[in-house]
Amino acid sequence: MPPLNIPRLSIMLMTLVAAFVQASAAQAEAIEEKAAICSTCHGEKGVPIDKVTPIIWGQMEGYIYLQLRDFKSGARANDLMQAVVADLTKDDLKALAAYFAAKPWPDLQQPSASKDVAAAALALNTSVGCTGCHLGDYQGDSTVPRLAGQQHEYMDKTINEFRDRTRANNPGMSDLMIASPPDGLKAMSAYLAGLQILGSTGHGSR
Repeated sequence: MPPLNIPRLSIMLMTLVAAFVQASAAQAEAIEEKAAICSTCHGEKGVPIDKVTPIIWGQMEGYIYLQLRDFKSGARANDLMQAVVADLTKDDLKALAAYFAAKPWPDLQQPSASKDVAAAALALNTSVGCTGCHLGDYQGDSTVPRLAGQQHEYMDKTINEFRDRTRANNPGMSDLMIASPPDGLKAMSAYLAGLQILGSTGHGSR
């Protein structure tokens, strides 16, 4: 058996590592470019431009991916978002989900709910069981979204879309919203908007 050419093997290994690093850097740059398009509406620092646009910085990675997937398939209707994701691959969607999930959740400094509103929201949770999926601090988990500190107007809009089934990618949530009293839902969105969890710095898949 001929002796191993150690210097040659070292050069080959270094070449492979360099190629991998370059490919990773190129991929990261490509995701940055795609994410910049998202920032047009969702904000460069994670604060959305419009109050009915959701926070995606620090949102659950699995949830972000599922929503992008549903926009692309048409399961969740939104002309703007469908145009944005039309030419993206599954890997692109996953990379964007990971990118935004790793960002820190922004504090919109929305006002805390009054005692009466908070009591009404907690009463709704007792009957509906929101925290069974969204967890105790409404921070979500994996494919279940964080709600704490989300845009107040966006949550109101989303609740209405679930109730009239305009948002059709989660029929179970529509059933739950329809069965819930409107006053309780209104109180819940106000309560959640003002529920800022300190030290929350992004969520990947769990």
